[in-house]
Amino acid sequence: MELLVNSRRKDTHMDPTVIAVIDGLPQSKVAALQKRYRELFGEDSKSSNKQFLFRRIAWRLQANAEGDLSERARHRATEIADDRDLRIRAPKEFLGRPDSDSSVVDRTRPSKDGRLPGPGATLTRRVGDRQIVVKVLKDLNMNHGITVP
Repeated sequence: MELLVNSRRKDTHMDPTVIAVIDGLPQSKVAALQKRYRELFGEDSKSSNKQFLFRRIAWRLQANAEGDLSERARHRATEIADDRDLRIRAPKEFLGRPDSDSSVVDRTRPSKDGRLPGPGATLTRRVGDRQIVVKVLKDLNMNHGITVP
């Protein structure tokens, strides 16, 4: 019996009983998958998504049957996940010092988008036989002499 794992590789080494169990999972209800998840992982699943449960259970069944990650792979994953070398605070140069010439950035207000026209600019658009003119104010727009919030 062959199991087509992906289009490039055929895996004939997996135990046929594991294949049969995995093939039966899609017909299971979510409650049954959650129970199986609890049995395999030793904890309740936070998800009730059937596809997620199916994938996690199938992965665990395969890992139990074929063997989990090698010790070298585990060690490398631990190295990658080790976040002790990550900064908790930004470098001093990033924020700028009050006594330096760098300007203080007010991060409480959204930054100005350079693509937008500034206050006082006039926007003109011709639509059919009409010309629409809009003057950009500081906080409000004025259209045909009417201030629009």
